[in-house]
Amino acid sequence: MLQALRNKIHGWPAAIVLGVSVFAVAFFGIESYFVSRVDTYVAKVGDHEISQQDWQNRMNELRQQIAQNPNAPFTVADLEKPELKQQVLDGMIGKVLLDKANTDLGLQVSDASVRETIGSDPGFAVNGQFSADAYKAILSMQGMSPAMYEAKVRADLGNQIIPQAIYATTLVSDADVDGFFRLQLQQRNLRYVELPRPSLTDATVADGDIDAFYKSHIADYTTPEQVSVQYLEVRQADLKIGEPTDAQLHEFYDKFKQRYAQPEQRQVSHILIDVPKNATPDQQKAALEKAKKIAAEATPENFAKLAAENSEDLGSKRSGGDLGWLEKGVANAAFDTALFSMKKGEITKEPVLSPEEGYHIIWVRDAREGDAKPFAEVRSQLAADWAKGEGERLYNERAGQLADLAERNPGSLDAAAKELGVEIRTTPMFGRQGGEGLAADPKFVAAAFADDVLNQGNNSSLVQVGKGDAIVMHLGKHAAAAPKNLADVRDVIRQRILDERVDAMAKKQADELVAQVAKGGDIAALAKVPVRTAADLERSKLSTVKDVPQPILQQAFTLPHPVDGKPSWSVVQTGNGTYAVVAVDKVTDGDLTKVTKAEHDGLRGQIAEAMAKAATIEYIDALKARGEIKIAQDRM
Repeated sequence: MLQALRNKIHGWPAAIVLGVSVFAVAFFGIESYFVSRVDTYVAKVGDHEISQQDWQNRMNELRQQIAQNPNAPFTVADLEKPELKQQVLDGMIGKVLLDKANTDLGLQVSDASVRETIGSDPGFAVNGQFSADAYKAILSMQGMSPAMYEAKVRADLGNQIIPQAIYATTLVSDADVDGFFRLQLQQRNLRYVELPRPSLTDATVADGDIDAFYKSHIADYTTPEQVSVQYLEVRQADLKIGEPTDAQLHEFYDKFKQRYAQPEQRQVSHILIDVPKNATPDQQKAALEKAKKIAAEATPENFAKLAAENSEDLGSKRSGGDLGWLEKGVANAAFDTALFSMKKGEITKEPVLSPEEGYHIIWVRDAREGDAKPFAEVRSQLAADWAKGEGERLYNERAGQLADLAERNPGSLDAAAKELGVEIRTTPMFGRQGGEGLAADPKFVAAAFADDVLNQGNNSSLVQVGKGDAIVMHLGKHAAAAPKNLADVRDVIRQRILDERVDAMAKKQADELVAQVAKGGDIAALAKVPVRTAADLERSKLSTVKDVPQPILQQAFTLPHPVDGKPSWSVVQTGNGTYAVVAVDKVTDGDLTKVTKAEHDGLRGQIAEAMAKAATIEYIDALKARGEIKIAQDRM
């Protein structure tokens, strides 16, 4: 065959074909024949990829927020539901689209806005004031540099630009607010009867019915897949820290002295004259001339007015250019140098040029000198802070060793346990929905059922089940899902069939009763049970009503208004196979004279916020419709 092919490849036609082939390989790159790309994104928005690491980081953030908030609307387990995972991913996609929209529209976050946001964060405050050293120390403990954190803050603020603009242009009329209060304060009068649960005259269930029910509901009678895992755990709380020496405390004190001191600060206002990126010489000159003119006019008395009229820092111009109290290291170098060379009451005679922003006119309204506390006075606090930092250091070191040993010996935990002197523990059996103890943590369950552990027989990667608590696991036992024997569940199925028959009878009786009273029948005579009434029930206070079942209340406030004096009737299930029949006799709109101005204004803001949120979602949906978005469900 090869010889025949050789015989055919000669002459000028073969030369043309060969030439085209060589050109194609040269143009597209021969490496494409040897290098294959493996996609790892969870979602791809245009050219931007949301990686699996981005996805896991976001899910971990949400888990921590839920764990720290007892009133969270979701549980940690809820995050494993596909519909909630999709909502989280949609939120991440929305942020990418908003960021691209900002770029397309030329919208950006100023350095001043980033400074103001960080400077006002109480998490970085010492004695009520922002501390640059505390800021750097806290970020260091989180494995972040100031530049990384500032980029995160800038991204978060960027995602708020368009939603805030939509909110600012959302109008809510008095009629909208009044309409809500009329509905919220609406009162209804109702009648209802609770029908007794009917009795079956024939409780016979054929074997064939039980067999058919078992087969059609096999998932309800299947023992779920379960596993038991062995695991090694490193907990920061269990690590022995020891007492620090004076030398260690002095070293710690010198390194973080500002944490135990009132740093030198300036209370400052500024006026920013923006210099566009890639500004022409004429633009730079115009900005400088404008800044010089304002600086020449500025006095303590008119500074706030000039800022409101001229400053291009949207974050501070509304407050007269006020940036609050700043300490060294918060602002950029040029601004910082000028600020701390000035005295209380001074205004810059010459505008200060800072990169990426423009010209600043600075007014130092007040000044505080640094005041360090002596070592002896803060020794006990130093010891506590040192122990905390040392504990985190030892924990990170120990957890890293555990992860490394488990990876180097993937088939067993024995080597890691021996090296670290940690006991191998074993969990009880648990399923994909979790169990007790550690198995109640979705991250632990997800790791146990991951392909690498469940099917490949390897050790898991390091699993953070809490702050200062890390685990590596290995599969111990695995029990596949299996249907229960019909003989073991026959009685349960028989009772379930009977319950469904009773429920169907009860529903039929209730429907027939409603049909009769709708034709003018007397509810008391037909139902042969007491008719109860409830008057002046207010929609906003239904949760406080104790003498009327909640299902009846909820159904009553969904029924249409009575027409021509004829009540609205409905059937509602009240639980345990029982039903009630409910009628709405009268509906009265809420009394607007009971609404205070503060309540009216507060609701206006809430409605505006809700409308703006809905409009923002519509805007993002429109961006999604125009964009190219790919989602990899199997990587979520």
